[in-house]
Amino acid sequence: MIQVTRSIAIDEAEIDLEFIRSSGPGGQNVNKVSTAVRLRFDVGRSPSLSPDVRARLLRLAGRKVGKDGVLTIHARRHRTQEANRRDAIERLIDLVQRAAVKPRERRETAPTRASKRRRLESKRLRARTKTGRRTIGEEDA
Repeated sequence: MIQVTRSIAIDEAEIDLEFIRSSGPGGQNVNKVSTAVRLRFDVGRSPSLSPDVRARLLRLAGRKVGKDGVLTIHARRHRTQEANRRDAIERLIDLVQRAAVKPRERRETAPTRASKRRRLESKRLRARTKTGRRTIGEEDA
C-alpha cells in the first residue's frame, strides 16, 4: 500500500509499472538497458479514490490521462531503474495529494462603501477629462 494522505492509500496492484528504454544520457548502456519507467494508474476504476478526488485528479492531470481514464506518467530523469521508479511513484503521490485538497468555495461579497466611492470618483474624473477635450461647438449638441 502506498500511503498518499491519511484517508487515501493506493494498493500497489492498481499501479502498472513498465520499464522501457530511455533516451538521453547513458553512453553505451542507453541502447541495452531499460531504465525509463512508464507508470499507469486507472483513475476511473480505482476503488482507492472517492468520486470528488477522482474528478479533480482527472482535471488536474490533463493530457496525462487518456480517453480510457488511465493516468500515464513517464519517468526518465535518472540513469537507474530504481530511481526512475521512485520518481514516477512520487509524482503520482504528488498529483493525488493535490487532487485530495478540496478547493474553498467562493462566497460572494458586496463591494465596500469605500470601493464604491473610489469607483464613482474615478468615473467623475474621467468624465471631466473627456469634457475638457470637446471643441466649443460640441457642447450645445
